[in-house]
Amino acid sequence: MKFELGRCLLQQRLAEHGMGREELARALLYKSERIADYMENKRVMPLQVAISVADTIGCQVRDLYELIEVGSGPS
Repeated sequence: MKFELGRCLLQQRLAEHGMGREELARALLYKSERIADYMENKRVMPLQVAISVADTIGCQVRDLYELIEVGSGPS
């Protein structure tokens, strides 16, 4: 099964865990603007960043983006 990334769900995950963008940026030693870029779909989180974000806010990596199932193609 193949997936494409939809919109970033980081804003929702942060709200669920009572954390703000600046707090996450401080915890990960990133600029707040970079976190905002992810949240606004201007950049896609690299896997290592997504793992760090998920670990910091207590969610799964797959919870950070909408996942859109696309055709699996020929078998």
